[in-house]
Amino acid sequence: MKTADLVDAFGDDVLFCDLPFIKLGRKTSFSGEIVTVKCFEDNALLKAELQKPGQGKVMVVDGGGSTRFALLGDQIALILKNNDWSGIVINGSVRDSAEIDDMDVAVYCRSVTPKKSGKDGVCETSIPVSFGGVTFRPGEHVYADSDGVLVSVNRLDGNAR
Repeated sequence: MKTADLVDAFGDDVLFCDLPFIKLGRKTSFSGEIVTVKCFEDNALLKAELQKPGQGKVMVVDGGGSTRFALLGDQIALILKNNDWSGIVINGSVRDSAEIDDMDVAVYCRSVTPKKSGKDGVCETSIPVSFGGVTFRPGEHVYADSDGVLVSVNRLDGNAR
């Protein structure tokens, strides 16, 4: 179901992330249970988390909005695809954007940059992360398409309250 239809059907039960995202990849929409990583200019733990089976879940990454270093590139996007992640929302940058855009993935990011991130593992996982006026909590659900990114405490099946 489209995010616009979810807003119409569920109103205040869905929260809108009010940041503009660059949308990369051939998948035009995605949804799933939220898994979180909080990292700033370091993607070592993000890569490790994406190597786990995604089972249709969505990775939400709070990179602090940094535009200096990419948290995801084409090699990690391939890991995302191969491990059955539904998509990824990054409050930060990616690189290899042309290659990612040709992949069968859904990557929503704030910006692109050619610089790769650090690899020190200074990150946290499975914690609530907040950006764009929304808190993304592990176990809640995210819905994304060309109109934006929504968060819901419950999985929505398209039936109104």
